[in-house]
Amino acid sequence: MKHDTVRATAFAMPLMNPAFPPGPYRFVNREYFIIQYRTDPELLRRIVPEPLAVAEPVVNYEFIRMPDSTGFGDYTESGQVIPVSFQGQAGSFTHQMFLNDHPPIAGGRELWGFPKKLAQPKLAVEIDTLVGTLNYGSVRIATGTMGYKHRALDAAVEARKLAAPNFLLKIIPHVDGTTRVCELVRFHLEDITVKGAWTGPAALDLYSHALAPVAELPVLQVLSAKHLVADLTLGLGTVVHDYLSPSRAARRLDSEILSEANAG
Repeated sequence: MKHDTVRATAFAMPLMNPAFPPGPYRFVNREYFIIQYRTDPELLRRIVPEPLAVAEPVVNYEFIRMPDSTGFGDYTESGQVIPVSFQGQAGSFTHQMFLNDHPPIAGGRELWGFPKKLAQPKLAVEIDTLVGTLNYGSVRIATGTMGYKHRALDAAVEARKLAAPNFLLKIIPHVDGTTRVCELVRFHLEDITVKGAWTGPAALDLYSHALAPVAELPVLQVLSAKHLVADLTLGLGTVVHDYLSPSRAARRLDSEILSEANAG
Protein backbone atom coordinates (compact mmCIF):
# COMPACT_ATOMS: atom_id res chain seq x y z
CA MET A 1 0.00 0.00 0.00
CA LYS A 2 1.40 3.38 -1.05
CA HIS A 3 1.92 6.29 1.34
CA ASP A 4 -0.81 8.33 -0.35
CA THR A 5 -3.26 5.44 -0.03
CA VAL A 6 -2.50 5.07 3.67
CA ARG A 7 -3.06 8.80 4.23
CA ALA A 8 -6.30 8.76 2.22
CA THR A 9 -7.63 5.60 3.87
CA ALA A 10 -6.67 6.11 7.50
CA PHE A 11 -9.56 7.13 9.74
CA ALA A 12 -9.33 4.97 12.86
CA MET A 13 -7.79 1.69 13.94
CA PRO A 14 -7.49 -0.91 12.51
CA LEU A 15 -6.62 0.65 9.16
CA MET A 16 -8.59 -1.74 6.94
CA ASN A 17 -11.51 -2.31 9.33
CA PRO A 18 -12.00 0.57 11.80
CA ALA A 19 -13.76 -0.15 15.08
CA PHE A 20 -16.31 2.58 14.30
CA PRO A 21 -17.46 4.45 11.18
CA PRO A 22 -17.12 8.18 10.46
CA GLY A 23 -19.89 10.40 11.83
CA PRO A 24 -22.23 12.12 12.17
CA TYR A 25 -23.63 9.98 14.97
CA ARG A 26 -27.41 10.19 15.35
CA PHE A 27 -29.24 8.79 18.37
CA VAL A 28 -32.95 7.94 18.27
CA ASN A 29 -34.99 7.47 21.46
CA ARG A 30 -31.96 8.10 23.66
CA GLU A 31 -33.16 7.65 27.23
CA TYR A 32 -31.57 9.52 30.15
CA PHE A 33 -31.98 8.90 33.87
CA ILE A 34 -30.05 11.66 35.67
CA ILE A 35 -29.79 12.00 39.44
CA GLN A 36 -28.21 15.20 40.71
CA TYR A 37 -26.62 15.03 44.14
CA ARG A 38 -24.58 17.20 46.48
CA THR A 39 -21.04 16.06 47.24
CA ASP A 40 -17.83 17.27 48.90
CA PRO A 41 -16.66 20.48 47.15
CA GLU A 42 -12.99 19.87 47.98
CA LEU A 43 -13.09 16.46 46.31
CA LEU A 44 -14.60 18.04 43.20
CA ARG A 45 -11.86 20.66 43.03
CA ARG A 46 -9.22 17.91 43.11
CA ILE A 47 -10.85 16.15 40.15
CA VAL A 48 -11.89 18.94 37.79
CA PRO A 49 -8.91 20.08 35.66
CA GLU A 50 -8.06 23.72 35.10
CA PRO A 51 -9.00 25.89 33.25
CA LEU A 52 -12.43 24.48 34.10
CA ALA A 53 -13.94 25.76 37.35
CA VAL A 54 -16.36 23.94 39.63
CA ALA A 55 -19.74 25.61 39.36
CA GLU A 56 -21.25 24.19 42.55
CA PRO A 57 -20.65 21.10 44.73
CA VAL A 58 -22.97 18.82 42.76
CA VAL A 59 -22.62 15.80 40.47
CA ASN A 60 -25.00 14.41 37.88
CA TYR A 61 -25.03 10.64 38.03
CA GLU A 62 -26.32 9.36 34.67
CA PHE A 63 -27.76 6.15 33.27
CA ILE A 64 -28.24 6.41 29.49
CA ARG A 65 -29.99 3.87 27.29
CA MET A 66 -29.20 4.10 23.55
CA PRO A 67 -31.29 1.59 21.58
CA ASP A 68 -30.64 3.11 18.13
CA SER A 69 -27.34 4.89 17.46
CA THR A 70 -25.69 5.36 14.08
CA GLY A 71 -22.59 3.19 13.78
CA PHE A 72 -22.55 2.26 17.47
CA GLY A 73 -25.66 0.06 17.68
CA ASP A 74 -27.62 -0.67 20.84
CA TYR A 75 -25.96 -0.05 24.20
CA THR A 76 -26.20 1.48 27.68
CA GLU A 77 -23.79 3.61 29.68
CA SER A 78 -23.51 5.08 33.14
CA GLY A 79 -21.24 7.51 34.94
CA GLN A 80 -20.62 10.91 36.47
CA VAL A 81 -20.88 14.36 34.88
CA ILE A 82 -19.88 17.47 36.81
CA PRO A 83 -21.36 20.97 36.24
CA VAL A 84 -18.49 23.39 35.47
CA SER A 85 -17.74 26.72 33.86
CA PHE A 86 -15.17 27.61 31.20
CA GLN A 87 -14.31 31.26 30.66
CA GLY A 88 -17.60 32.17 32.28
CA GLN A 89 -19.66 29.78 30.16
CA ALA A 90 -21.65 27.09 31.98
CA GLY A 91 -21.24 23.50 30.87
CA SER A 92 -20.47 19.96 32.04
CA PHE A 93 -17.30 17.90 32.48
CA THR A 94 -17.58 14.14 31.96
CA HIS A 95 -15.58 12.60 34.79
CA GLN A 96 -16.01 8.86 34.13
CA MET A 97 -18.31 6.69 32.05
CA PHE A 98 -18.90 2.93 31.83
CA LEU A 99 -20.62 1.09 28.96
CA ASN A 100 -21.18 -2.31 27.39
CA ASP A 101 -20.30 -1.85 23.70
CA HIS A 102 -16.86 -1.71 22.05
CA PRO A 103 -17.42 0.70 19.09
CA PRO A 104 -18.56 3.65 21.25
CA ILE A 105 -15.76 2.92 23.73
CA ALA A 106 -13.18 3.08 20.92
CA GLY A 107 -14.83 5.98 19.09
CA GLY A 108 -15.55 7.94 22.23
CA ARG A 109 -11.96 7.71 23.47
CA GLU A 110 -10.21 8.20 20.12
CA LEU A 111 -12.34 11.03 18.68
CA TRP A 112 -13.44 13.13 21.64
CA GLY A 113 -11.60 11.78 24.67
CA PHE A 114 -14.59 10.32 26.52
CA PRO A 115 -13.31 8.55 29.69
CA LYS A 116 -15.02 5.26 28.82
CA LYS A 117 -14.40 1.79 30.26
CA LEU A 118 -16.12 -1.56 29.76
CA ALA A 119 -18.77 -2.49 32.34
CA GLN A 120 -22.41 -3.65 32.60
CA PRO A 121 -24.91 -0.78 33.05
CA LYS A 122 -28.67 -1.28 32.78
CA LEU A 123 -31.72 1.00 32.64
CA ALA A 124 -35.25 -0.38 32.81
CA VAL A 125 -38.71 0.14 34.28
CA GLU A 126 -39.64 -2.24 37.08
CA ILE A 127 -43.39 -1.94 37.77
CA ASP A 128 -43.67 1.67 39.05
CA THR A 129 -39.95 2.45 39.32
CA LEU A 130 -37.26 3.56 36.89
CA VAL A 131 -34.16 1.56 37.84
CA GLY A 132 -30.57 2.16 36.78
CA THR A 133 -27.73 -0.16 37.80
CA LEU A 134 -24.02 -0.42 37.08
CA ASN A 135 -21.93 -3.56 37.62
CA TYR A 136 -18.17 -3.72 37.06
CA GLY A 137 -17.73 -7.42 36.42
CA SER A 138 -19.83 -9.11 39.08
CA VAL A 139 -19.57 -6.21 41.54
CA ARG A 140 -22.39 -3.66 41.94
CA ILE A 141 -21.07 -0.10 41.64
CA ALA A 142 -24.22 2.05 41.47
CA THR A 143 -27.98 1.75 41.93
CA GLY A 144 -30.39 4.58 41.11
CA THR A 145 -34.18 4.57 41.45
CA MET A 146 -36.93 7.07 40.62
CA GLY A 147 -40.69 7.04 40.67
CA TYR A 148 -41.76 6.46 37.07
CA LYS A 149 -43.14 9.60 35.35
CA HIS A 150 -44.58 11.20 38.47
CA ARG A 151 -44.52 14.75 37.06
CA ALA A 152 -43.86 16.14 33.60
CA LEU A 153 -41.04 18.60 32.95
CA ASP A 154 -40.87 21.30 30.27
CA ALA A 155 -39.38 19.59 27.20
CA ALA A 156 -38.11 22.88 25.71
CA VAL A 157 -36.21 23.71 28.90
CA GLU A 158 -34.64 20.26 28.98
CA ALA A 159 -33.62 20.56 25.31
CA ARG A 160 -31.78 23.80 26.07
CA LYS A 161 -29.94 22.11 28.94
CA LEU A 162 -28.87 19.25 26.66
CA ALA A 163 -27.52 21.78 24.16
CA ALA A 164 -25.08 23.29 26.70
CA PRO A 165 -21.35 22.70 26.06
CA ASN A 166 -19.67 19.56 27.32
CA PHE A 167 -15.98 19.20 28.18
CA LEU A 168 -13.62 16.22 28.09
CA LEU A 169 -9.96 15.62 28.90
CA LYS A 170 -8.49 13.80 25.88
CA ILE A 171 -5.28 11.88 26.63
CA ILE A 172 -3.34 9.81 24.08
CA PRO A 173 0.06 8.30 24.95
CA HIS A 174 3.11 8.26 22.70
CA VAL A 175 4.77 4.96 21.73
CA ASP A 176 7.40 5.52 24.46
CA GLY A 177 4.71 5.83 27.14
CA THR A 178 4.90 9.60 27.48
CA THR A 179 1.87 11.79 26.83
CA ARG A 180 1.48 12.77 23.17
CA VAL A 181 -1.97 14.41 23.36
CA CYS A 182 -3.42 16.08 26.44
CA GLU A 183 -6.22 18.45 25.47
CA LEU A 184 -9.40 19.93 26.84
CA VAL A 185 -12.10 19.22 24.23
CA ARG A 186 -15.50 20.91 23.93
CA PHE A 187 -18.46 19.38 22.11
CA HIS A 188 -22.20 19.93 21.81
CA LEU A 189 -25.27 17.78 21.31
CA GLU A 190 -27.11 18.99 18.19
CA ASP A 191 -30.48 18.71 16.43
CA ILE A 192 -32.16 17.89 19.73
CA THR A 193 -35.80 16.83 19.99
CA VAL A 194 -36.97 16.03 23.51
CA LYS A 195 -39.89 13.64 23.21
CA GLY A 196 -40.67 13.46 26.92
CA ALA A 197 -39.31 14.64 30.27
CA TRP A 198 -40.38 13.66 33.79
CA THR A 199 -39.29 13.83 37.40
CA GLY A 200 -40.11 12.01 40.62
CA PRO A 201 -38.70 10.94 44.00
CA ALA A 202 -35.25 9.41 43.64
CA ALA A 203 -32.48 7.61 45.49
CA LEU A 204 -28.86 6.82 44.62
CA ASP A 205 -26.36 4.42 46.17
CA LEU A 206 -22.69 4.26 45.13
CA TYR A 207 -20.28 1.49 46.14
CA SER A 208 -16.48 1.42 46.42
CA HIS A 209 -14.42 -0.28 43.72
CA ALA A 210 -10.69 -0.01 42.98
CA LEU A 211 -11.15 0.33 39.19
CA ALA A 212 -14.53 2.05 39.06
CA PRO A 213 -14.25 4.70 41.79
CA VAL A 214 -17.63 6.41 41.46
CA ALA A 215 -18.03 6.34 45.26
CA GLU A 216 -15.03 8.67 45.65
CA LEU A 217 -17.54 11.47 45.00
CA PRO A 218 -19.90 10.52 47.83
CA VAL A 219 -23.63 11.16 47.85
CA LEU A 220 -24.32 13.67 50.62
CA GLN A 221 -27.84 14.57 49.48
CA VAL A 222 -29.97 13.73 46.45
CA LEU A 223 -31.17 17.06 45.01
CA SER A 224 -33.28 16.10 41.99
CA ALA A 225 -33.83 13.51 39.29
CA LYS A 226 -35.18 13.43 35.75
CA HIS A 227 -36.03 10.97 33.02
CA LEU A 228 -35.71 12.14 29.39
CA VAL A 229 -36.30 10.59 25.98
CA ALA A 230 -34.74 12.45 23.05
CA ASP A 231 -33.45 12.25 19.49
CA LEU A 232 -30.13 14.03 18.97
CA THR A 233 -26.83 14.13 17.13
CA LEU A 234 -23.48 13.87 18.88
CA GLY A 235 -21.41 16.69 17.39
CA LEU A 236 -17.67 16.50 16.82
CA GLY A 237 -15.43 18.52 19.09
CA THR A 238 -12.98 21.40 19.19
CA VAL A 239 -9.80 21.73 21.27
CA VAL A 240 -10.10 24.65 23.68
CA HIS A 241 -6.92 24.10 25.73
CA ASP A 242 -3.66 22.22 25.08
CA TYR A 243 -1.97 21.15 28.31
CA LEU A 244 1.27 20.30 26.50
CA SER A 245 1.75 23.62 24.71
CA PRO A 246 4.10 25.11 27.38
CA SER A 247 6.39 22.06 27.23
CA ARG A 248 6.26 22.03 23.44
CA ALA A 249 7.28 25.68 23.40
CA ALA A 250 10.13 24.88 25.80
CA ARG A 251 11.34 22.06 23.55
CA ARG A 252 11.29 24.36 20.53
CA LEU A 253 13.29 26.97 22.44
CA ASP A 254 15.87 24.38 23.55
CA SER A 255 16.19 23.20 19.95
CA GLU A 256 16.71 26.75 18.70
CA ILE A 257 19.37 27.43 21.35
CA LEU A 258 21.17 24.19 20.47
CA SER A 259 21.08 25.04 16.76
CA GLU A 260 22.52 28.51 17.41
CA ALA A 261 25.25 27.00 19.58
CA ASN A 262 26.17 24.50 16.88
CA ALA A 263 26.20 27.24 14.26
CA GLY A 264 28.46 29.35 16.42
